[in-house]
Amino acid sequence: MSGRNEKLISRRRIRLDRTASRIWAVFRGILILGISFIIIYPILNQLSLSFMTARDLYDATVRFIPREVTYENFVIAFNRMNYLRALINTFLVSSLLGLLQLLSSLIIGYGFARFQFKGSNILFALVILSLLIPPSLIMLPLFLNFRFFTAFGILPEPGINLIGSSWPLVLLALTGTARRNGLFIFIVRQYFKGMSENLEEAAYVDGAGPLKTFFMIMMPNAVPILIIIFLFSFVWQWNDLFYSHLFLRGSSLLSLNLQRMTSAYFQQGVEPFIDGAHMANVSNAAILMYIIPLLGLYALLQSYFVESIEKTGIIG
Repeated sequence: MSGRNEKLISRRRIRLDRTASRIWAVFRGILILGISFIIIYPILNQLSLSFMTARDLYDATVRFIPREVTYENFVIAFNRMNYLRALINTFLVSSLLGLLQLLSSLIIGYGFARFQFKGSNILFALVILSLLIPPSLIMLPLFLNFRFFTAFGILPEPGINLIGSSWPLVLLALTGTARRNGLFIFIVRQYFKGMSENLEEAAYVDGAGPLKTFFMIMMPNAVPILIIIFLFSFVWQWNDLFYSHLFLRGSSLLSLNLQRMTSAYFQQGVEPFIDGAHMANVSNAAILMYIIPLLGLYALLQSYFVESIEKTGIIG
C-alpha cells in the first residue's frame, strides 16, 4: 500500500509540475507579447500613417488600414531629405567615428585595466564623471574651442575654424572624449580586468612588448568587445543630433535633413506646398526611411550582436 501511495503522490507531483510549467509558459508568452506590442506599436502606427493620404486622416472610419495606399509621402521625403547623399554621408561619418572611438576606447580601457600608475584611479573617476555631465553643459566651451582651434597654443591666435567640418568629431573620438566614450572605456576596462594575465605574461616571456602584446594577443581575444563598441558607437552617431548640429552645420546628414525638412515645407515658394495634416504623413515616412538602415544592420548582425552581449556580460 505504501508503494502505491508513493507512486500516486509522485504522479500527482508530476502533473502539478507540468500544469505549473504550462501556466508559467502561457503567462510568459502573454507578457512577452504585451511588451513587444508596446515596442512595435509606434512603428506600426508610423507605417500606417506613411501610406495614408491627407484625406484618410480626416476620415473617422480609417484607423490603421488606409483607404488609398499612396507612395507620395516617401517620394516627397526622399527628395526633400536629399536621401541618397545624406545616407552615404551619414554612413561614412558614423563608420569613421565608430572605428576611431573603438580604437581609442580599447587603448585607454586596456591601460586602466593592466597598468597602475600614480593618479590612475582619479583619472578613471573622471572618465566615469564624464557620463554624468550633460552635453549641453559643455556645449559653449566645445564650440569656442573648435571655432578658434589653437591646438593647446601651438597655432597662432585666433587659430583656425574647424566648425562645419568633421574634424571636431574626429579629434574628440581620437582622444577618447567623444560622447559615450566614457561608457566604452568602462566596458573595455571591466572586460580586460576579467581576463587572465597568463596570455600577456607568456607574450612578455617571448619578448613581446606592451603594444605588440595588445595588438597581437589581447585584441584578437576581445572580438565581442570590438563588435559591441562599434555597433553602439555607430548607432549613437547615426542618431546624434546634438554634436552634428553643433559642429556639422550645413552638412547633409540624415538627422540634420530630417530636422530641416518640416520647417522647409512652411516656407513660401517651396514646392510642393502641403498642409500640416499631410506634413504628419510625410514626417512619418521620413522617420521610417531614417531607421530602416539601422533595422537592416541589426538584422544582418543580430547573431553576432546577441553573442557579443552574452560574452561581455552586459546587462540592463
